[in-house]
Amino acid sequence: MKGDISPDLGSDTLLFSGYDDGYIQIHNNRYETGLSVHGGKVSAPWGPRRLRDLMPEHLSGFIEQAPEVLLIGTGRLTAFPCPAVLDYLAEQHIGFECMDSRAAARTYNILIGEGRRVSIAMLLPGARN
Repeated sequence: MKGDISPDLGSDTLLFSGYDDGYIQIHNNRYETGLSVHGGKVSAPWGPRRLRDLMPEHLSGFIEQAPEVLLIGTGRLTAFPCPAVLDYLAEQHIGFECMDSRAAARTYNILIGEGRRVSIAMLLPGARN
């Protein structure tokens, strides 16, 4: 499913503007790898290719200036990372939500539009768990 999913905010706000199985788009920048958005910066490539390979060290960049919530885009389907990742986030007092990457992109845009301090770590929308 393709489409423009960005709310109407300032041009300097990092928002997802599109996606498909093999890419994620933020403004006019197209990324063909997993990525993260934290502290107003995009990091790409980010993380493993599959959720089952996600480890706590992939999330260490979110510890300093922890967000209100960390969205984890899990690829094609909603799933949860291994218990070590969940324990790590709990130990760091970082709230998180896991959802498929398409839903994570839309949710991120909504939360940013509400002025929330949100970060996202996401696999490509077509990634298999």
